[in-house]
Amino acid sequence: GDGGAGPTLSAAPGRAQVFATVVDTFLEKLVAAGSYQRFANCYRCFYKLQPQLTRSIYDQLISQLQASIKEEIQEVKNEGNLEGLFSSLDKIVEEAKDREEPAWRPSGIPEQDVRSAMVPYLLKHRSYLRRVLREKEEENRKVAESVLMGRDRIAELQQLIQAHKQAWQ
Repeated sequence: GDGGAGPTLSAAPGRAQVFATVVDTFLEKLVAAGSYQRFANCYRCFYKLQPQLTRSIYDQLISQLQASIKEEIQEVKNEGNLEGLFSSLDKIVEEAKDREEPAWRPSGIPEQDVRSAMVPYLLKHRSYLRRVLREKEEENRKVAESVLMGRDRIAELQQLIQAHKQAWQ
């Protein structure tokens, strides 16, 4: 073996790598479909007069076509952030390998699908809202106690003021 210095053969290529391979295969097949022989047959008269120039024109056409297609595909990859999306999809698939439960699949009955997707979320949200409600009720109880204590203190002070007022008079 290589002592673990390189990637293992069992490691599947990432989606970005598969996409690049598909693009390369497409370009190879495109060039094969537009062979020099076909090109020469389309421009037979010109080919008979100047075969070397015909070959040069064909080579330039193929070269520019490949470059243009690669550039266009690279623009699409950049605009759509395909590299990042492929990478994140690879991560999702890798994380999902360890899951024991199967992925969610639609049943074909919209109401049932919505219910199966929404009920766990709504139950979780309900328990969150109940917890927040309990916290707010406790907070309100403490504020109400504080207000009552403040009112009692105000009443005491009013009585004290009244007593001092009467004593002064």
